[in-house]
Amino acid sequence: MQKFIIVFMLAAACALAACVNAPQESVNKPGGGNSTATADPNKKIKIGFAMDTVKEERWQRDRAAFEAHCKELNVECVITVANNDSNRQANDVDNLLTQGVSVLVIAPHDATQAASMVDKAKAQGVPVISYDRLINSDKIDLYISHQVPVIGRKIAEYALAKVPTGNYVMVYGASTDNNAVIMSKEQLAVLKPATDSGAIKIVASQFINDWKKEEALKMVENALTQNGDNIQAIVVSNDGMAGGVVSALESRKLTGKILVTGQDAQIDALQRIAEGSQTMTIYKPIIPLANAAVEAAIKLAKKETLTDAKPFTNDTLGKDIPAILLEVTTVYKDNLMTTVVKDGYAKFDEVYKNVPAEQRPKQ
Repeated sequence: MQKFIIVFMLAAACALAACVNAPQESVNKPGGGNSTATADPNKKIKIGFAMDTVKEERWQRDRAAFEAHCKELNVECVITVANNDSNRQANDVDNLLTQGVSVLVIAPHDATQAASMVDKAKAQGVPVISYDRLINSDKIDLYISHQVPVIGRKIAEYALAKVPTGNYVMVYGASTDNNAVIMSKEQLAVLKPATDSGAIKIVASQFINDWKKEEALKMVENALTQNGDNIQAIVVSNDGMAGGVVSALESRKLTGKILVTGQDAQIDALQRIAEGSQTMTIYKPIIPLANAAVEAAIKLAKKETLTDAKPFTNDTLGKDIPAILLEVTTVYKDNLMTTVVKDGYAKFDEVYKNVPAEQRPKQ
């Protein structure tokens, strides 16, 4: 009997040792791919970036800067482009989650539809950053952009300072983009005292589908026709559409005679400002934005606190979300050299490409 007890105890001890020393099995965690039951601090972070478009120059800059900083910080990134298609972007997000991204960054095509993409990611435990454009969801972990309300105000303030009286045309961005909605609200707030007093009159206004240059051109052509070319300022919410507006003015020999605003500091817009066909733009440094997004994504992947984030109210939801908003600068003909050229954002020869040498500023 005693011999039997000893044998039994030895067997039990061996079994216990086997359980303790056996290798841990892989556990399939939602949204995180295959990982061990014990978190691996050395596991490489994978960031998924679902972009709406790279058609415009500024978004090409975003993609390049985002990729470069991921490489610099030794994190993997997978970037998709939806080509202005909400359904395609939804599929892109599904694919990124299937690939096991650690963090999801979304530059949404449709701010409201993108909320369902956030829900999917959060259901799988994947943090979400709303990049440049605000998603209508209070579940996002961070909204990172430039100071969108400030952009709207700066555009309108510049226009009003230069053209305090006369007929205005308002060319807004896509109605599905929160940035366009926010900017339109801020622009109208700045102009309200002047419209109330009758100093200025808004004779036409329209949200432009997908911020399309061609639609902005047609809209302004119609406004010019309906008002007998009697328009003094065209408040345009980005440089892409401003290009269409300038084309409409060129066909009527009105180039440089009507104020035209913009946003993004695209090279072609900077050239138009140097030439005098576009009046101003808003300079939003892209590299700091992309870098900050990558760094925030890494912190979220490591479950670290975003100490730089501050509350920002999403007016559509009536709720605050954490945000990092970068500063912007108004750029016009007289400060091209001290802003975009000085910062190395644009080269002197690029900006003044179409300006005769004798009319260029000294370097």
